[in-house]
Amino acid sequence: MFETLNLAIALPELILILGAIALLMVGVFSNSNVTKMLHISAMALALVVVTIFIIFTQGSEEATAFFGSFYVSDFTKAFKIILLIGTGFAILMAIEFKKRENFTQFELPVLMLLAAAGMMVMVSANDMATLYLGLELQSLSLYVLAAIHRDNVKATEAGLKYFVLGALSSGMLLYGISLIYGFTGSIGYSQIASSIASGNANEIGVIFGIVFILAGLAFKISAAPFHMWTPDVYEGSPTPITAFFASAPKVAAMALLARVSMEAFAPMGDAWQQIIIFLAVASMALGAVAAIAQSDIKRLMAYSSIGNMGFALVGLAAQNEKGIYGLLLYITIYMFMTLGAFACIQAMQKDKVSLTKISDLAGCGKSNPFLAILLTLIMFSMIGIPPLAGFFAKFYAFLAAVDAGLYPLAIIGVVLSVISAYYYLRVIKVMFFDEGEYDHDPMAGELKIVLAASSAVIILFVLFKLAVDDFMLQAAAAMFN
Repeated sequence: MFETLNLAIALPELILILGAIALLMVGVFSNSNVTKMLHISAMALALVVVTIFIIFTQGSEEATAFFGSFYVSDFTKAFKIILLIGTGFAILMAIEFKKRENFTQFELPVLMLLAAAGMMVMVSANDMATLYLGLELQSLSLYVLAAIHRDNVKATEAGLKYFVLGALSSGMLLYGISLIYGFTGSIGYSQIASSIASGNANEIGVIFGIVFILAGLAFKISAAPFHMWTPDVYEGSPTPITAFFASAPKVAAMALLARVSMEAFAPMGDAWQQIIIFLAVASMALGAVAAIAQSDIKRLMAYSSIGNMGFALVGLAAQNEKGIYGLLLYITIYMFMTLGAFACIQAMQKDKVSLTKISDLAGCGKSNPFLAILLTLIMFSMIGIPPLAGFFAKFYAFLAAVDAGLYPLAIIGVVLSVISAYYYLRVIKVMFFDEGEYDHDPMAGELKIVLAASSAVIILFVLFKLAVDDFMLQAAAAMFN
């Protein structure tokens, strides 16, 4: 029985979950003060590093565990490493937040670890039951994280909105899963695909199930028109938690969306491709237009995130190896750009009070040119200016669409990318050309580390790509083996 369970395959997830439980016990039985909470955060960060190391040491062959419900390949490993890196940087940002706010709730890094464990289960899920288990472990942790700053009215409101809308999306997902099970008689990805391919499943019923499942998953990546929670939750949550929401969960949900579409529903590619194209166009359009009117930089980043998910979906819509490679590359670059941007936003403090208005950046170019230049490079990268990383992210996504014959989608993406440049350029204009006195607190060391890593990937992307390109190509190829 233990051979069938194959626990060694799920060792990274088990280590992360057991470590989170151990840290929870440490927090419960220790005095509640900032110093001990910082120690727990440091241990959580170390646990993330250990988990990444374990994933690297696992073999490259495909394997299953828990009677076939848990699957590991180069594709799943790549996404797990990316989301764990995002989680580690978010914990690092949370350490600065704890120091500044005298935040003594030790649960913050523990919940981040549990959410990351749920994300890893999502990525490796090989049937609908495991998919839902991982998704809910992630979601329940994120709901609490959104409202963890209990003394803040906006944070409490953000948590409530996220929970209510998240419950609705989970209901849609479950209904879709029930339809798929009812019409195919299976919950395993490969069994569902076989049932559809053999003609044993009712095609109309399966299409309805696909629609509900993709709608539920679109909520998790905040793709339009299932984006309604994103601006309010991003604005209301503490900045390190917003950075976490905008990075790791998006990576996991995108991986899950790719696996469900390309594996379980592979025989109905023409059907779900139309849904993905619609989500991509709607997200790119909303992200390009809605952010223009924003005065709060966190809300602006929320709409930017929606638009970026649309660009990433272009790669998935291509349904080819180049598309999966483009998706993996895009989501990696997006995560580093987002974390760098939120590190700059978290550094916008005056007398230890957070400032989030775009106008608060006025005069930054003169008084803090180093921060202004790095934030400018991040904004240029999000626009897609070569030779920064964001250009290559969009280039490979659109290249995959062109290769698949999706010329209108690629053209729409390029046009909307140009439109979205306006609000990124507005941030740069405020920093360098608006009158103001950017007299903010010095940037904390933790934020400098995050910003340095983000800037290194964005500026030196060509070298970064050379280092990881073979691994990403193998991960993309694993989807088609």
